[in-house]
Amino acid sequence: MLKEVVRNPLAFVAARWTPQPGTVRRAALAALVMSVVIVVTGGAVRLTGSGLGCDTWPKCSDESLVATTEMGFHGAIEFGNRLMTYVVCAAVGWFIVAARSAEPERRSLTRLGWAQFWVVASNGIVGGITVLTELNPFIVAGHFLAATALVTVTTLSWVRAREGDAPPRPLVGVPLRRAAAALTLLAAALVVVGTAVTGSGKHAGDDGEIERMPFDWETITRLHSALAWAVVLGTLAIWAALRVVDAPPVVRARARELFLVLLAQGVIGYVQYFLDEPEFLVGMHLLGATLVWIATLRLLLATREREHLAPAAPAPEPSPPLATTASS
Repeated sequence: MLKEVVRNPLAFVAARWTPQPGTVRRAALAALVMSVVIVVTGGAVRLTGSGLGCDTWPKCSDESLVATTEMGFHGAIEFGNRLMTYVVCAAVGWFIVAARSAEPERRSLTRLGWAQFWVVASNGIVGGITVLTELNPFIVAGHFLAATALVTVTTLSWVRAREGDAPPRPLVGVPLRRAAAALTLLAAALVVVGTAVTGSGKHAGDDGEIERMPFDWETITRLHSALAWAVVLGTLAIWAALRVVDAPPVVRARARELFLVLLAQGVIGYVQYFLDEPEFLVGMHLLGATLVWIATLRLLLATREREHLAPAAPAPEPSPPLATTASS
């Protein structure tokens, strides 16, 4: 048994545990929630000026693997964020095991689970480079975008865990599907430009002299605002079009949810701008950016559906051979 565990632990667990579909969905949701939490805690590191609370990587300092009392508040915040990575890994691991053990086996979910793992692993390395380069703003932006990639994969995993594995069937026409795809690209551009706004703004992540992105903050902020309005208007246009063509309720609901999230995010964005970027509101805006991206992906994925594949009919058992009688 020990050899079997060492050789293929996932197969060992799958042979002895078959989770219910609801368990797989909860595991997918846990991974999604933790991917959002790690974004928020990473923002807390930056907004409290704790980016160099642990001044090296993978150790917290040259003398200690973990934060010590001498490192104070900043060391505790930065090291706490590093520990959150293990919580994310646990959630991702639960999803991988649940997806692998499900019956019937769903290889698409297992592959998505491993994609989550590799994104977490790669972003851990990017986080280390962020510290070693003393919070280079472009590396910090890459660190956030990698975290957004994890949110993307966990969102896709959560949606797929609630679906079947049949080929996708469109719920709306081609023009609306293309509009949803274009809106997703526009939202992605909004997220990328948002990193430039933060990278050239006042929250460098440390109290020292940290390099900033070479953009005029007012100009890049106006560009970010223009993109945000484009996403809002695009969402309204899609929502109106969905009502005109009497699209299925689930698609209209996703468009309505995206609009409401955008509305809340816009209010927070303008308030933080006029109040000169208070840390709490910047953190709320960071959370909002993550929720906007999730809502955008859900709208895109809602334009099609996948039904559950019917289980294959069992092969008929062969007829027993005719009995023979002995002749006298």
